[in-house]
Amino acid sequence: MIMDVDYRKLWKLLIDKGIKNKTELITMAGISTNILAKLGKGEFISMDSMQKICKALDCDIGDVCVINEPVHDDKSPE
Repeated sequence: MIMDVDYRKLWKLLIDKGIKNKTELITMAGISTNILAKLGKGEFISMDSMQKICKALDCDIGDVCVINEPVHDDKSPE
């Protein structure tokens, strides 16, 4: 089973807050470029990084991401 994380809410929130460049999030939240890259690829990040982002944007985790329904991967056992 593969779970998918969707950060489209984060990108919309940045726009709504007038943050035009995603890289500004690095400075605002104190995250690394690797974390920003993972966000861009829709990969999971640590809760510590998520907390930093939420604190910097004054929001809740549900305001920045959604965990999509699990998808069965034919290669993995059920």
